[in-house]
Order: sequence, then structure tokens, then C-alpha cells
Amino acid sequence: MAHTMSSRASVSAWLFFVIFCSISHLLLIPVAEAIWLTLPSSGTKCVSEEIQNKVVVLADYYVVDEVAQAHHTPTVSARVTSPYGNNLYHQENVTHGQFAFTTTESGNYLACFWLDGKHQEGGETTLSLDWRTGIAAQDWESVARKERIEGIELELVKLAGAVQAIHENLVYLKSREADMREVSESTNARVAWYSIMSLGVCIIVSGLQLWHLKRYFRKKKLI
Repeated sequence: MAHTMSSRASVSAWLFFVIFCSISHLLLIPVAEAIWLTLPSSGTKCVSEEIQNKVVVLADYYVVDEVAQAHHTPTVSARVTSPYGNNLYHQENVTHGQFAFTTTESGNYLACFWLDGKHQEGGETTLSLDWRTGIAAQDWESVARKERIEGIELELVKLAGAVQAIHENLVYLKSREADMREVSESTNARVAWYSIMSLGVCIIVSGLQLWHLKRYFRKKKLI
């Protein structure tokens, strides 16, 4: 009977773990959804996201043709740059496109879109952008076919990927916090030394003023 109770407890613990991981997966992992950008007749519309190093980025974009006439569909230009200004993607005179890359540096990655010159008299244009990073950019159908898994096994693989992504994000945030703490401590040390130097200069100047005044009054025989 003790063995039966132990087995039931193990099954209950396993079910609780699966439910907890599923809920955590739904709450912590953002769902990738396309966003619509309204491109002005002149000027550029940009979106940015802070991404850590060694993260896969995948994006699809296309012009939303509200008029539904292919020969009147405006074309756009697109450019994606890294935090240090390196061009990762550049395309002109297109109605749709896709770009993918793996980040090599941490920071804000910028994607900019603008209408081509010959379409700037047509007013504003809507662009759909599906921007996915990390675990959201993973092609799970290909993984399932390659590993020959499905159902619960595939969900467990997804959960493992989500846990790995969360762990890497926490490590990245920890390193950022350490960098910010180091900068803060360095700034505080500089401010402290500046305050000590300022206090020392004030004391020296006050002493010189007292010495000068005392010498002046003695010379004038006032004291």
C-alpha cells in the first residue's frame, strides 16, 4: 500500500510539474504577432528591439495593399542595422521581403522602412511586419520532422527551449546588472574623490585667506 501511495504521489508531482511548466511557458514566453506600420509619404518609420548576443532573428514584411490592385501597390525600401551601425539587411523597390540573422553583439537592433520616391505622392502606406527573436523564431515543424517527435514529446522540447531561453535571458540581465553596478561604483568613487579634493581646496583657500588677512592686519598694526 505504501508503494501505491508513493506511485500516486509521483504521478501527481509529474502532472503538477507539466501543468506548471505549461502555464509558465504561456505566461513568460511572448507570442510573436505581426505589427502594422503606417509609413508616411516622406520620411522613415523605424522599430527597434534590444537583443542580446547570439540570438536568432527572423522577420517577414509586406505592403498591405488596401486598394487590392497589384499594379498600384507601392514599393518600399528596408534597412536593418546593428547597435554599432553595421548594415545587416538592405533592400529597395520591393513589396515584400524577409531577413534573418544571428546577432553578434548586444544592444538595440534597428529596422527602418520608407516609401520609394516614385510613390511618395500617394499618401501613407501600411506595412505588416512579423518580427521574431529567439525561441519565437524557431521552426518547430522542421524540428518535429527531423527528430521524428510529436505530441507531448514536441511540447516538452518546446518547454526545454523556453527554459533555455529564459536562463540565457537571466544570465544576460545578470551581466548587464553587473556592468551597471561597476559603472555606478566607479562613478561613486570619482564623485567621492572629487568631493574630497573640493573640500581640500576649500580648506587650503580658507587657510591662505586667514593667513593673508592676519598678515595684512599686523602690517597695518591693527592687531
